[in-house]
Formats: sequence, C-alpha cells, structure tokens
Amino acid sequence: MGILLTKTYTKNKSPIGYLFGNNTLERKIWMLFGYARCSTQSQNLDRQIDMLSDCDQIFSEHFTGTKANRPEWDRLKSMLRAGDTLKIESLSRLGRSMKDLMQTISFLQEQGVNLISCKENIDLSTPTGRLCLNILSSLAEFERDTIAQRTQEGLASARSRGRCGGRPKKNPRDVDRAIRMYEAKSHSLKEIKDLTGIPATTLYRYAKRDQ
Repeated sequence: MGILLTKTYTKNKSPIGYLFGNNTLERKIWMLFGYARCSTQSQNLDRQIDMLSDCDQIFSEHFTGTKANRPEWDRLKSMLRAGDTLKIESLSRLGRSMKDLMQTISFLQEQGVNLISCKENIDLSTPTGRLCLNILSSLAEFERDTIAQRTQEGLASARSRGRCGGRPKKNPRDVDRAIRMYEAKSHSLKEIKDLTGIPATTLYRYAKRDQ
C-alpha cells in the first residue's frame, strides 16, 4: 500500500500520486513539476504557487537556499524522470550562488529534465533558453576566475609586506604545555584552551603527530 505524498499539489491544490516501496512514483507520462521556496516561515509562498498553477504537481517549502540538501527539493529530484519539465518562479529558487545554480542545471540536464524559469523567461528546450544557459555558464566561469585572481593578488600583497597566508603558527611552548595538561587529564579541554590558547582541534592534531 502506498503512502500519500505530502506538500505536493495538483492544479486544484489537492495531493496526487503515491510513493511505493522503492520510493519512486510509478508513472509512464512526462510531467510538469513546479518548485516554490521561501527562506523563512514569515514569507508567503502563494505568489510563487500561483505562477506555477499549470503544473501537474508542485513542491513547496520554507528553507534557506544556502543549503544544498532541502527536504522537498530532494524529494522532487528523486521523482524527476527524463522528459519531465521543472518550472520555477525565478532562478534564485534553485540556489543563492552562480555555482549552486549551474550545478543544479547540470544535474537537470544529466537527468534529461527541461527547466523553465518564469521571471527570467528562460525555457531550456528552446534555442534562446540554451543561449541563456551558455551565458550563465560563462558568468559562472568568470566568477570563479575573478575570485581566484583576487585571492592570488591578496596573497601577493600580503607577501610583499612580509606576511604569509594560512593559519598563524602556535607558540611551541604553549603547545607543549597544552599536551602535558591533556595527557595528565588534569584539566578539561575548555580549561586547556583558556590557559594556553590551544583549541581542542589543534591539540588533537599535535598530540596525534607526536605519537
């Protein structure tokens, strides 16, 4: 016996479909899925859902876009099949960064799923949509190159002033003292950090290296 899907809607806002033992929706037709997302509970999803009213099924949730693993998004991805179409209110619903967006689009393409974004008027099944995708891909590459260039320029500037990148080195005497206190089991990790300035992660790293 199947389990009725939750937070999924048909055109008249009633649930459709059943999940079976293998957690897949048994169907043989292509479907138009909608995905609506707001970051906080205080935000309203009605406007997005109205824009997706022609979809066969809508997944919605209140969840920050900075998280890659979102419950309803993960459920939607598990149900997508080659030939399906995903419709969203805007590209920002899929991720907060260009990197996240391109990773999601790449996933959809690998699955054979088309993408429609209402706000940007993008349909990846059309030549214009594919052109927009190429532009987005170029922007993502530009963003990566710019970040890398700025990082290298910052490191070069720091080196010219006698500074090196990376974590500042700990005082060897403080490290030795922290290790002795840790091995003697005379102090808690918090007390060791307060007295020596050596946090637990650093302490474990040095203690393991000395073994």
